[in-house]
Amino acid sequence: MAVTTLVTGILPAAIASVGGLFVDAVSSVFQQTGVSAEQARSDVLFYVFVEVGLVILMTGAQRVNSVCQSIMRVLLGNKINVMILEKALTLELAHFEDAEYYDKLTRARREASSRPLSLVIKTFDLMRDLVLLLTIGIWLFQFSPYAVLLLAGAGVPAFVAEAKFSGEAFRLFRRRSAERRMQFYLELVLTREDGVKEVKLLQLGKLFLKRYVDIFKNIYKEDRNLVIRRGLWGYVLGLLASAAFYFAYGWVGFAALAGAITIGQMTMYIAQFRLGQTAVTNSLSAINGMYEDNLYLSTLTEYLEHEVPEQTGDQAKGPNPEDGIRFENVSFYYSGSDSPALHGVSLHIKPGESMAIVGENGSGKTTLIKLLTRLYTPTEGRIFLEGLELKYWDIDVLRRKIGVIFQDFARYQLIVGENIGIGDVEEIGEAVRVEEAARKGMADVFVKDLPNSYNTQL
Repeated sequence: MAVTTLVTGILPAAIASVGGLFVDAVSSVFQQTGVSAEQARSDVLFYVFVEVGLVILMTGAQRVNSVCQSIMRVLLGNKINVMILEKALTLELAHFEDAEYYDKLTRARREASSRPLSLVIKTFDLMRDLVLLLTIGIWLFQFSPYAVLLLAGAGVPAFVAEAKFSGEAFRLFRRRSAERRMQFYLELVLTREDGVKEVKLLQLGKLFLKRYVDIFKNIYKEDRNLVIRRGLWGYVLGLLASAAFYFAYGWVGFAALAGAITIGQMTMYIAQFRLGQTAVTNSLSAINGMYEDNLYLSTLTEYLEHEVPEQTGDQAKGPNPEDGIRFENVSFYYSGSDSPALHGVSLHIKPGESMAIVGENGSGKTTLIKLLTRLYTPTEGRIFLEGLELKYWDIDVLRRKIGVIFQDFARYQLIVGENIGIGDVEEIGEAVRVEEAARKGMADVFVKDLPNSYNTQL
């Protein structure tokens, strides 16, 4: 891709130069006679074939570039998504319950498939345009050093304006995270089968749809204002670039009339200046795009670089298995809350004993289980299993010892056998153990009536 970028940067200026030589050769045909005229005709034919060859080479390089970008899009998008998911595996439950951090995760996921690739492509585009500008600059410098300065300065005002509006667009994007999250939630509630029953029975559809549309109208109003201002300034400042081009156009034309340059050179310089103006605009746009992409990727960086406390503990068993589960004066506060979800809880459950914990909604029953499974860490007090404090247990071993079904349990879109096997993920493919578990759970009767038994997709 680097080679093709270099080729596509050099060839446009070379094609314009050959075009100028072609025009001069055609002009000389009318001015020469005899052998000289025949030589001029041969030169015309030669320049035609040279330009055709250069165009074919450039077209091939552009096609190779396009293929490379398509392959890179798939690989890079997958790589970034895998990095996001790997980071998610290290997060604690509290991170997902933290609205601010969850917004970072959402923004990172939303931009993961496009921004990294966009940054890489714009980097290569900038390299191509800089090579093109260097090549064109060499040609224009022969005409006048001031032509190079005119070319370089023509696109700067538009670049400054675009950078300003890019920063403003990014700030709007960050500020809207909560609104976007609510929109996404309303979409799920209105379209997913696990929410449609309540939506229909409680007649919530119109209410939720109105809220969705209201959020859109608020976002659209700000976006429209930004787009209009961006477009207006882009138009006005774009006129400056056009004025610079036509100034150069007239300059080169008068130089040809004065006999300072040939008609072919005039054609070449006009083509070079047009190419250069496009390259300047594209270069500044690429720099601005890279700046914008970096702003959005800062969210991904914040997410990936967020420090997560390392899980402590490496013990696989406790010193006293007969001690069972013990809570000693355990209290827990949710982040940002001044009221404890649990306060001074002490209990002891020995092996073979059963205990029912009863309480009102919000009294801390689920929180107690989350503490036992180390989804949370106690604010005060200690929890023991088999006589060993939980923080010293290897967390994977601990969680294999405890089975939990939450009220908001997940329904996995896997086959039936895998939905049973996830209780012991290391044995998820063991059909005999899966069927045994189904029999013990009295699920084997209805599973056998399914179209593909344990291989039925849910």
